[in-house]
Amino acid sequence: MNPVTTDYEVVIGLEVHAQLLTRSKMFCGCPTTFGARPNSQTCPVCQGMPGVLPVVNRRAVEFGIRTALAFNCRVNARCRFARKHYYYPDMPKNYQISQYEEPLAEDGFLDIEVDGAPRRIGIQRLHLEEDVGKLLHEGTLATAQASLVDFNRSGVPLMETVSRPELRSPEEAAAYLRAFREVLVYLGVCDGNMEEGSLRCDANISLRPRGSTPLGTKVEIKNLNSFRNVERALKFEVVRQTAALAMSEHIVQETRLWDADREVTRSMRSKEYAHDYRYFPEPDLVPLHIDRRWVEEIRTELPELPRTRRQRFVDQYGLSVSTSDILTHHAPLADYFEATVADFADAKAVSNWILSESLRALAVGDERAIARAVPPRNLAGLLRLIADGTISGKIAKDVFLRMLASGEDAPTIVGREGLTQVADETVLGGIVDSVMAANPKAIEDFKRGKTVAKKSLVGQVMKATGGKANPALVDRLLEDKLSKIQL
Repeated sequence: MNPVTTDYEVVIGLEVHAQLLTRSKMFCGCPTTFGARPNSQTCPVCQGMPGVLPVVNRRAVEFGIRTALAFNCRVNARCRFARKHYYYPDMPKNYQISQYEEPLAEDGFLDIEVDGAPRRIGIQRLHLEEDVGKLLHEGTLATAQASLVDFNRSGVPLMETVSRPELRSPEEAAAYLRAFREVLVYLGVCDGNMEEGSLRCDANISLRPRGSTPLGTKVEIKNLNSFRNVERALKFEVVRQTAALAMSEHIVQETRLWDADREVTRSMRSKEYAHDYRYFPEPDLVPLHIDRRWVEEIRTELPELPRTRRQRFVDQYGLSVSTSDILTHHAPLADYFEATVADFADAKAVSNWILSESLRALAVGDERAIARAVPPRNLAGLLRLIADGTISGKIAKDVFLRMLASGEDAPTIVGREGLTQVADETVLGGIVDSVMAANPKAIEDFKRGKTVAKKSLVGQVMKATGGKANPALVDRLLEDKLSKIQL
């Protein structure tokens, strides 16, 4: 499917909902643990019982401010919660406590990069609200004979961030969401798990004739639970809307669901307008007055963000952009790299080892598991043994696997197993002579121009020494001895 259209400009905005990593809910003390027994983490407040009063979670407000600052937003001195009215079975109060006219923060931006081209995407607003429950259908939504509701998620702190309609392609939208998630995880405010629903995205898309200013009719797409689905759903909508406009059909403002199995969007309901929700100030909560000293205190505690850290790795350590990108994608991996470099200064050797061996050994993608199994000081010790010639690179790979399994450091394993590299020229010279005597055909092939024959001889020497021979010394000895043989 080719979503490119020459007659129309694509206009996309994203609404990203992030569950905040607080221990308790937005307006009550119930825990927020994922995967608990259904309806086991509820109370009269999050169940919407009559007469209860909500209390704002201070930590959730702090996380909202932290995120707003990271996205270059203006944190408002005053914000206020409102009631957003709509009926849905998973919302016990029949209204959601959210923010409308007076959000926590506004007017920020997020810098992204698509195909090497930088783009700055405006962020219109960031506000706090409570999450709703979760419906579990017996079968598909269309055919279910019954639906069950779990209110454990009801009341979990939710942060909604609305971008400006400045994304111009499905690829940009996916890049924005990836960069957005990366920042949230770096900040420690959200785990970014889209499969578990802790990070959710709704996409708004419209088309307008190229060169025109007014926006086209907006269509909202829901059920986007991965970066890939965001991109695929938007591509489908570009094609669908382009075809409809080409046939002079009217685009309806509606909410559509993404069907990942069929790779199509389908109409869910007409899209509501803001006045349909009958917003009014939440009478049970006073307005929040945000102390500027608190905001500045949070600002000083912000971690180095991914984009800045990525460029620093290039400038400070001389790494390639691609290597820096991989290392800084997850903060624990970047921390592990820097802690190792602090003990072993060859940054390129450290990065090469982490990317080629550490991540391969832990294919599950748990970067923290690397630091637990092989602490930075132990990895630095292993690389030091390679650098000073104590062990070969091949032996080092075996030693690393043993380090992962046992938790021991490299010198302990090398000493106990007798894995020290053979670098004595006299000893290796004798082994090389024996290998050459046993492989006359390889020698003849080498003298006839088949350079691959020397590699075979190197392999035979390594085999004879159990992989302990210094490869560079073996190569030099063979080169010297082979040069003296006449056909």
